[in-house]
Amino acid sequence: MEEMEEELKCPVCGSFYREPIILPCSHNLCQACARNILVQTPESESPQSRRASGSGVSDYDYLDLDKMSLYSEADSGYGSYGGFASAPTTPCQKSPNGVRVFPPAMPPPATHLSPALAPVPRNSCITCPQCHRSLILDDRGLRGFPKNRVLEGVIDRYQQSKAAALKCQLCEKAPKEATVMCEQCDVFYCDPCRLRCHPPRGPLAKHRLVPPAQGRVSRRLSPRKVSTCTDHELENHSMYCVQCKMPVCYQCLEEGKHSSHEVKALGAMWKLHKSQLSQALNGLSDRAKEAKEFLVQLRTMVQQIQENSVEFEACLVAQCDALIDALNRRKAQLLARVNKEHEHKLKVVRDQISHCTVKLRQTTGLMEYCLEVIKENDPSGFLQISDALIRRVHLTEDQWGKGTLTPRMTTDFDLSLDNSPLLQSIHQLDFVQMKASSPVPATPILQLEECCTHNNSATLSWKQPPLSTVPAEGYILELDDGNGGQFREVYVGKETMCTVDGLHFNSTYNARIKAFNKTGVSQYSKTLVLQTSEGCNFEPQSAPYTQLVDIKKLLAVAWFAFDPGSAHSDIIFSNDNLTVTCSSYDDRVVLGKTGFSKGVHYWELTVDRYDNHPDPAFGVARIDVMKDVMLGKDDKAWAITEGGITKGATIGVLLDLNRKTLTFFINDEQQGPIAFENVEGMFFPAVSLNRNVQVTLHTGLPVPDFYSSRASIA
Repeated sequence: MEEMEEELKCPVCGSFYREPIILPCSHNLCQACARNILVQTPESESPQSRRASGSGVSDYDYLDLDKMSLYSEADSGYGSYGGFASAPTTPCQKSPNGVRVFPPAMPPPATHLSPALAPVPRNSCITCPQCHRSLILDDRGLRGFPKNRVLEGVIDRYQQSKAAALKCQLCEKAPKEATVMCEQCDVFYCDPCRLRCHPPRGPLAKHRLVPPAQGRVSRRLSPRKVSTCTDHELENHSMYCVQCKMPVCYQCLEEGKHSSHEVKALGAMWKLHKSQLSQALNGLSDRAKEAKEFLVQLRTMVQQIQENSVEFEACLVAQCDALIDALNRRKAQLLARVNKEHEHKLKVVRDQISHCTVKLRQTTGLMEYCLEVIKENDPSGFLQISDALIRRVHLTEDQWGKGTLTPRMTTDFDLSLDNSPLLQSIHQLDFVQMKASSPVPATPILQLEECCTHNNSATLSWKQPPLSTVPAEGYILELDDGNGGQFREVYVGKETMCTVDGLHFNSTYNARIKAFNKTGVSQYSKTLVLQTSEGCNFEPQSAPYTQLVDIKKLLAVAWFAFDPGSAHSDIIFSNDNLTVTCSSYDDRVVLGKTGFSKGVHYWELTVDRYDNHPDPAFGVARIDVMKDVMLGKDDKAWAITEGGITKGATIGVLLDLNRKTLTFFINDEQQGPIAFENVEGMFFPAVSLNRNVQVTLHTGLPVPDFYSSRASIA
C-alpha cells in the first residue's frame, strides 16, 4: 500500500489530509490549508455583486481567467500566474510535494475558533493548487465544501496498518506495549495499568477485555459519523441528484435548488457507482499486470544487451589485433562506435524502464486507493468522489495504450567486421551488416526535374539506374547545415521522394543520396545544391533612420499545418492537419511543421470550441519541447495563456526574428507591449490543449498593418 501514500497527502502541506474538503474540481484540501491559501478579491468580483447585476447564477463563481496575467521570468519561457488585475502580483510558492500554491494576500486574523468556524474574509477566493482553477467563496465560506469522509476513513486505515505495536494509553512516561483493550472504555492497557486503573471488580467486572489487535478491528468497524448536507447542516443525505451528481437531503428536494431535478435512491446509486468503479479497475488491473511483465522483459533486455556487447567487443578486438599497426588507429574508432551503440541501447531501455516504473507506481497507488474507497460503507461520501475516480481510472488505463508497452530498442547488434580487405584498403575499413555476400546496390540518381524548394522546405526525388540489377532495400538522404558544414541524415527509408521541412530561409543546402541493402551501402550520388526562399529575410539598406518601409513588400508568407509526427499521441487532427483538439484532462503540445530561424512571420489561431474550463496556450517552441506539460512551463517554449480567450476568439502570433521579439494579438488587438525579447534560434509554431478545446490554424497571412507601417530599417 506504499504506492497509495501520495494519494493521501495534501498538495499544500505535504502531510496526510486533516479534515479534507472536496473542491468543485474534485480535488481535496485540508480545511486548514484551504484557509491558508485564501486570497481576497476586489469588491466587483464578489458573488453578491455578481448576483445583484444578474451575471452570476451558480453557488460558486469561477474567476474570469482573463483577469489573470502571464509574465515571464527573465524571458526564460516559463509561464506562471500572477495576482489579480486590481491587486499586486504575488509570486507563487511551492508546497513540500512540488505543487505551486498561491500564498494569501495578507495573514489571516488571529482567532480561537476552529478552521471551519473561523470567519472567512469577505470576497475570498481559493485556487486549487493542482489544476489552478479559481473560484470565489459564497457566504458559507469553507463550510460550503463537503467533507471527504471516505478519504478520512482510508487515511485512518492506512495509518493503523503502518503503525507498530499498540501502546498503552495510560502510561505516563514511556508507554508500554498494550496487552488488552476494554471495548466499553475504548482504552488500551498494559498489565500494570490494567491492574491499577481497571480492576476486575465492581462495575468494571462486566467490561469485556479483548486483545489489542481485535480492539483495533472493532475500532475500525465502528460506525463513522454520517455526512450531512452542506446547505442544511442538520439534515442527513437521503437521495442522489442525477443532474448535479451529488447527494442531497429531503429539504433540498422540497425547497432547495434540486426541487425540479431527477433524483434516485442513495443506496441504489451507491451500488451502481461501486460497480462502475470495480469494472473500471478490472481493465486497469490488466494493464498493471502487463506493465509488470513488460518490466521483466526490459530488465532481461538489459542483460542481453550487456552480454551481446561484451561478445561483440571481444570479437572486434581479436580481429583488430590480427592486423598490422596501421589498423590500430582504425580500431579505436570502431570501438568508439560500438560503445556508442551500446550506450544508446542501454540509455533507451533504461529510460523506458524508469518511465514505466514511475507510471506503474502511480497506477498501483491509484488502484490501491480505489480499492480502499470501495470498502467504504458511506454511500454519500463515496458518491462525492466516485465520478472523479472513475474518470481517473479510465484516463490512466488509456495512458497505458498506444505503444507504451512496446520496447523501443532491440537487443541485437546487427554489425560485423569484415577483415578480408587488403592492407592498402585498411583506411576504408568500416562496419558492414553480416547477412550475405551479394554486391551493394548501384549509386542512385537524383531526378533534377522533380527536385524543388518552397518557403523553407525542400523536396528531392531519386531513382535507381536503369540497368541496375542489384535491388536496394532503402535509401539514406543527407543534407548539410546550410553553411557548408557536415552532412547529417534527414531520411532513411524505402521511398524515392522526400520533403524536408524546417530549413533556414535564404540559405544554400547541399544534398546527396545513397542506397543500401543487406551487404552494405552504395557510393554517394552527385551533390545537389538547393536554395531556400529569400522572402522571409531582409538586410538593412543604406537609408535614413527615419525612413519607413512596408514590411509586406519584403516578406514572403509561409504556409504550413500542424505536425502529427512530433505531436503528443492524445492530440486529434482534422481538416488536413489544420484543426486540432485534445480530450485529455492534462496539457498536450502540438507543433507546426515549419520552423523559423530568420525573418518576420505571422499566423493566427481561432478557438472553435471552448468549454469545460480548458487552459489552452499559444506561442512558439523549440523542437525538443516537452509534449505533456502546458506550453511555457519549461525553458523550450514561449507562450500566452488565457487573457480574454473565449469561443470564436482569434489569437495572432507575430515572430520577428530580425528584432528577436515575440508579440501576441487577441481579436486584432495587441496584448500589451512586446511579450518576449532576445528570441534567437529555430522556433516552431506551438499550441498546448486540454479538456476538449479545439483550435484551427490560419497561415499565409501578412503581418498586421500597424506593425508594418511603423517598422523602420536601421
